[in-house]
Amino acid sequence: MTAQRPVVPGFFPDPSICRVDDAYYLACSSFEYAPGLPVFRSTDLRSWEQIGNALDRPSQLSVAGAVSSGGIFAPTLRHHAGRFWLITTNMSDPQGHLLVTADDPAGPWSEPVFFPEAPGIDPDLSWDEDGSCYLTWAGFADGQPLGVVQAVVDPTTGAVLSEPRQLWQGTGGKFPEGPHIYRIGDLWYQLIAEGGTERGHAVTIARGPSPSGPFEPCPWNPVLTTRGTDSPVQNAGHADLVQRPDGSWALVYHGVRVRGSSPQWHVLGRETFAADVTWEDGWPRVTEPIEPPPVGLVSESLSGPELPPSWVSPGRFPGEVLHPAEGGRRLTADDAAEPVFVGRRQQHLHAGVRADVRVEDGAGGLELRIDPRHALRLEADGERVRAVVRIGSITSVLGEAATGPDVTLELRAEPSTGHVWSTESGPDDLVAGVVTAGRLVELGRLDGRYLSTEVAGGMTGRVLGVWCSAGEVLLRSFEYTGADDPSELRRS
Repeated sequence: MTAQRPVVPGFFPDPSICRVDDAYYLACSSFEYAPGLPVFRSTDLRSWEQIGNALDRPSQLSVAGAVSSGGIFAPTLRHHAGRFWLITTNMSDPQGHLLVTADDPAGPWSEPVFFPEAPGIDPDLSWDEDGSCYLTWAGFADGQPLGVVQAVVDPTTGAVLSEPRQLWQGTGGKFPEGPHIYRIGDLWYQLIAEGGTERGHAVTIARGPSPSGPFEPCPWNPVLTTRGTDSPVQNAGHADLVQRPDGSWALVYHGVRVRGSSPQWHVLGRETFAADVTWEDGWPRVTEPIEPPPVGLVSESLSGPELPPSWVSPGRFPGEVLHPAEGGRRLTADDAAEPVFVGRRQQHLHAGVRADVRVEDGAGGLELRIDPRHALRLEADGERVRAVVRIGSITSVLGEAATGPDVTLELRAEPSTGHVWSTESGPDDLVAGVVTAGRLVELGRLDGRYLSTEVAGGMTGRVLGVWCSAGEVLLRSFEYTGADDPSELRRS
């Protein structure tokens, strides 16, 4: 049985893991959002804390002009020769894969080394006994995928030192990608994702005598998949292996929690899950799920002068547009074509955000988004608040109310009210309103499927935050509440 509860909830996909002594470290892709490459720490594989972002400054990361689901793709995190190595691909930067290193995974991380001669995505680094460094990745040529390829590289300069060669391409699923190479005992293993990162996603593995093979496949491939099952967690794939101090093994992977009537929808993006691994005849077998302890209601308020590392912004760093100010934080519109947005991921199946804002000379408010074209926002201009939804090319005002410049706004993701056996049952209902005398006055309601990945496309999940399209918005307070059990929200 696959895990039902993620160890890192919310849109934190493509997990890569390594262990140093008794601590585990995890990095995930971040796409068009900055800062990039969130880094987590755990001592038990169940409970994780974000300790920073590896790409935390503009000199390391450019996502200006990044399209939705562009930017930073899948990383590989490794510890070698006393240092942490983290390699990824910025699809918004023509310089290709980028590698940063650090003595402490909490940072600071180095300026990047680029690999312009290795076009593709999902890079992995591994080292042979003689010190040779192997770059393995999902290659491109003339814009077409080549499958899994490998070359010897110089990780200090980004130079490719050998002709790239094709490796094992999986069991026939589309898009063999996300490769990881390991030496375990006397053999080398190649772990990959295949089948696409949707319902056909799977994890497969092969082994051989060297980092370059030749590789023979595991007789019970795929070693992990949920395709064709009724599991509430689907799209399981893109895994990485880690060995515990006691010699046992585990695996992290991503999946999505689907809800609603057929064909079902997911709204939080691809989340990180984990499972135990045993070895049989020299092959891994995924066994029991690893899950965090159940938690009830989670409530987080934005406080202090520094933004938490979980706060991100698409196409820019949050600090470029959100600044400490008397009475809160001031979000200022810039000259970009799209409004500025700063926020944090939705990490629970049911969640809400409430913000006190002051809008005098501008327009902005709260927003729940998958991307700019699929969003529900509360728009305040100092005189009125409107609940506005955008679904692709369609924009509609759901409702409005007269207010002054000071207003409390609220967005909620609540259980779906559609009948469970009808097509009306979506993943959730989205509610937008203003808070007056401590009570929510609803301005609009929307079926949450319209802000799902199945509708919007792409590879991210929902983010909740504050936005501004003109002038400035003073954010006086911001509180996120979330729970997977909706009864917890009702009790709050």
